[in-house]
Amino acid sequence: MKIALYAGTYVRDKDGAVKSIYQLVSSFRKNGHSVAVWSPDVSKGDNHNGLTVHRMPSVPIPLYPDYKLGFFTNETRRQLEAFAPDVVHISTPDIIGREFLLYARKKNIPVASAFHTDFPSYFSYYRLGFAVRYAWKYLTWFYNSCDIVLAPNESVRRKLAGYHIRNIEIWSRGVDKELFDPFRRSEQLRSLWNADGRSVFVYAGRFVPYKDIEVVMQVYDRFARDGHAEKVRFVMIGSGPAEEEMKRRMPEAVFTGYLTGVELPVAYASGDIFLFPSITEAFCNVALEALASGLPAVVSDGGGCRDIVDRSGGGFVARAGDVEDFYGKCLELLGNSSRHMELKARGLAYAEAQSWTAVNGVLIDRYQLLVSRSAAGAASCCAP
Repeated sequence: MKIALYAGTYVRDKDGAVKSIYQLVSSFRKNGHSVAVWSPDVSKGDNHNGLTVHRMPSVPIPLYPDYKLGFFTNETRRQLEAFAPDVVHISTPDIIGREFLLYARKKNIPVASAFHTDFPSYFSYYRLGFAVRYAWKYLTWFYNSCDIVLAPNESVRRKLAGYHIRNIEIWSRGVDKELFDPFRRSEQLRSLWNADGRSVFVYAGRFVPYKDIEVVMQVYDRFARDGHAEKVRFVMIGSGPAEEEMKRRMPEAVFTGYLTGVELPVAYASGDIFLFPSITEAFCNVALEALASGLPAVVSDGGGCRDIVDRSGGGFVARAGDVEDFYGKCLELLGNSSRHMELKARGLAYAEAQSWTAVNGVLIDRYQLLVSRSAAGAASCCAP
């Protein structure tokens, strides 16, 4: 097969969606398929292991400058014509994604779109709640124009179906167990964090309101007010526009910046508990990575993180936005308790079964069937 893949960003390790896309591209290529990628946001100085990656013209997105708004041009159309894809995979339903969809429809090429990010859920954090209805109207049209819509889990499938979106199938997410492993734990790193004898709470993600960072800051404050400050250390992995405020309100926390390569799994494994209250996650790769690294997770009962914790039994689920509930569940995991060890073992067992090879193999088989049916349909239409 030849797969044309559009992604709003294609910068290695930039976020959970990109990690999934990189793994999918790798699986396609390992199985002998040809892939070409188009994106307005591409890693500089990365040769992508010989993969053809087309950088598209773009401008920064207002209020969200780390990501780009790109444009579909005549050059893009010529590149697609030269590649002649058998299937189009769209990871971002933005204005470029719409053009890829229309191109595929016009050429009668099967098209699939993956639901990576619940963008409409961000609007309320920026006082744009009025736009949610219009966003879902567009997304319903977009996804219903695709042959397959890929949801990461059953909870997202139900949400999409609630908007009358059809042709939904599950494409879960895997984890690289060779990379994320509790054996990467580093006592040297813990010493640098001044975490000897403490329970380390790890947060990994962007420092933005829609990740519910306010809950993290208030849980930190509760530990300090209740006299537990010397028992814990908060390690904040990532960056974002709220970083200065978080540093001001969490003066004893460790801020690592963005971590990539081996640094990220070492930091996970050197922690003890994963705290991630976001309710806007479609899948929540970071929670799966944390479980694979040996960290029980405390997550919200809204969004995709709950699905991972419920299925794995590797953590606690707290009420969305309820600081007291999050704090109480964090307290229960302090120290090397038997409960902590039990949840850690469950999370590791679950992560062990979530290989990218298995997860992506199912999707590749599905695409081959889609392409075969499309070819058969075209042949029957052209038959005398």
